[in-house]
Amino acid sequence: MEFRHDLDQHCYQAFEGGVLVGEAHYRLSGTVADFDHTSVPPEHEGKGIASRLVQFAMDDVRAAGAWRVKATCPYVVRWLERHPDYADLVVDAD
Repeated sequence: MEFRHDLDQHCYQAFEGGVLVGEAHYRLSGTVADFDHTSVPPEHEGKGIASRLVQFAMDDVRAAGAWRVKATCPYVVRWLERHPDYADLVVDAD
């Protein structure tokens, strides 16, 4: 599995064998990235792709140190709840 950050499209992507198998989109407002949509095609569901993709995104955000995270995507909200070690990245919802 290969993960990429497409800054122009404001999304993180997962590829398997060169095929796009997952995306986590965000909207950037100042220094806050609102992760608002995560998708994995039905034929690739159940493989843990979304979880690995969100972890890649959160690790990338942490490593860059420039953004905080707001989650409005239900999947990302649940992922962050299950991974409290990423709580330092999260801003309070307005």
